Amino acid sequence: MLVKKTEIPGLLIFEPKVMEDSRGYFFESYNKEKMSSAGISVEYVQDNQSKSQYGVIRGLHYQRNPYAQSKLVRVLDGKIYDVAVDMRKGSPTYGKWFGLELNSDNKLQLYIPKGFAHGFSVLSETAIVLYKCDVLYHPSSEGGVQCMDPALNIDWKIEAGKEIISPKDLKQPVFEKADHNFSFEG
Repeated sequence: MLVKKTEIPGLLIFEPKVMEDSRGYFFESYNKEKMSSAGISVEYVQDNQSKSQYGVIRGLHYQRNPYAQSKLVRVLDGKIYDVAVDMRKGSPTYGKWFGLELNSDNKLQLYIPKGFAHGFSVLSETAIVLYKCDVLYHPSSEGGVQCMDPALNIDWKIEAGKEIISPKDLKQPVFEKADHNFSFEG
C-alpha cells in the first residue's frame, strides 16, 4: 500500500496495490500494521456507509473533543469528490481545505485525522461510500460547517443548480463561526 502525504499535515492518501486478472481484482483495503508504519495508530470502532445520487453534498461534519473522530474514507461504487477542512487552531493550514476524487476504479482512500471537518459530493449517477471511524458517533458532540461558505470557496465539482444539500447542512455556521475545540499538535 502506497502512502502519499498531502500539503495539509496529517492528511494522507492511501493507494492500495491492486491485483487484477480475468476473474476480477483483489486488494488489501486495510492493514493495521501498514497504517501504524505510516504513523497512524488508531483502532477503528465504527463503519459508516452511505448511498447518494449525483449532486448530493454531505457535510461538512465533525465531532468536538473528546469525541473527535479520525476517518478512513473510500468509495465502493461510483465517484465522489472528498473534502477535508483543517480546523486545528495553530495549524499552518488552519482554514484550508483539501479535495480528492475517490472512486471505485482508483480505489484511493483518504485518511482524515481528528480536527478536520469532512464532506463529499457525488459526481456519478450514484455512489456508495464507506468510512471507518475510531470513535463512536456521539450526537451531542456533533458540529458542522456550511459547505457553501464563500470564505472556504470549495469547488464541489457539481454543475450549478444541481446541488442537493440537506436542510440541516444548509443551516450550519460558516467556518469562522463554527463551534469546535481542536488544536494543532505539530
